Amino acid sequence: MIRRAWLLTLVLTFSGHSAMAIEEPAYEVLLETKHYEIRRYQPYIVAEVDVDAEFKRAGNSAFQVLAGYIFGDNEPQQKMQMTAPVESTEGVRMNMTAPVTSQSTDGDGPFTYAFVMERKYTMESLPKPNNPDIRLVQRPQRVMAVHRYSGGWSEERYEEHEKVLLDALATDRIETRGMPVFARYNAPFTPWFLRRNEVMIEVDWKDPE
Repeated sequence: MIRRAWLLTLVLTFSGHSAMAIEEPAYEVLLETKHYEIRRYQPYIVAEVDVDAEFKRAGNSAFQVLAGYIFGDNEPQQKMQMTAPVESTEGVRMNMTAPVTSQSTDGDGPFTYAFVMERKYTMESLPKPNNPDIRLVQRPQRVMAVHRYSGGWSEERYEEHEKVLLDALATDRIETRGMPVFARYNAPFTPWFLRRNEVMIEVDWKDPE
């Protein structure tokens, strides 16, 4: 039942015929270049879950869990609006040896997927997830470098554009923090040429004086 409600809501929310505007996190553009924008994001909250699966399979598993939460699998069974984007970040597995080291998983997981919560909610007012795997996390204000592209969601295409962003930032001597984020703004049934995709990464940024 939850899966059917999720699919129906995605159709109504993301289709071009929907009169409902899709809410996104608030940001201001600080700089525009050929390959990226520098954006300052205001704080926002996400519901996130970890999925230990390969790149092309992780999304389906994460979507079902997170969609269940926003469509009523919570206390007090409250339905919330879908927002954009859906964020995903590849994590690392920790090797329990001496010394402790981390190893990239090269597209095989784990991944962290996150749904952005509506701005009207606070950490105190958000419904409590029934699924203990879901975390509610406050994203702080931060400055992100963002590279936008259209097309499919394949791992190869994502890595191609991730490289464009990271190479451009290295050329411009902009230091990055953490892992890149894959941001998707459209439903899976959206034609590939109409999809808005972004690669994002936090950067060290000082405003010009």
